[in-house]
Amino acid sequence: MEEDVILKISYRIKEIRKERGITIQELADRAGVSKGLISQIENNRTVPSLMVLIDIIKSLDVDLNQFFKDISDRANKAPVIVKRKSEYESFEKEQALGFLYQRILTKSIKNSTVDIVLLELEPNASRPMVRTEAFEYKYILAGSVKYHFEDQDIELSAGDSLLFDGRLAHTPTNIGKDKAIMLIVYFFEEVKA
Repeated sequence: MEEDVILKISYRIKEIRKERGITIQELADRAGVSKGLISQIENNRTVPSLMVLIDIIKSLDVDLNQFFKDISDRANKAPVIVKRKSEYESFEKEQALGFLYQRILTKSIKNSTVDIVLLELEPNASRPMVRTEAFEYKYILAGSVKYHFEDQDIELSAGDSLLFDGRLAHTPTNIGKDKAIMLIVYFFEEVKA
């Protein structure tokens, strides 16, 4: 399984458990596993065996088909993925008191070269639509930006992020009065000869 599929499974278990008001200990007792294992699975630190995964899902009183309905490494691949700051998932690591980790995005993109760039956009900065041979991840550090695509415009504020295939025509504009700053990560796929 690809990492993003595993992450979706982990997140779905945690989401359903919380929706139903079930504690980690209660779920562990129902599934016949340890509390630590449930915690590790929910925080994407371990992958359970198929039988343990099925026991956990059944312990949540969820139909297996319903649980896996929206989880696929091929399904639901929108050309643009927007993550709002409010959607970031907080998680903890052992022996890391006072550290706040927030998972912004996990996306498997095989055989890639990564290029990390900081972009500062002045108010009223403009350029024509462009295309790149890379997947592009944008994280807004400061300011407000509108990303223009051929069929949609997306407004982003500090803390929001965006992932898309750079082969889609796109361009950003600064829609604020101050400089906008973005962290950009380009994932260039290696072309095999």
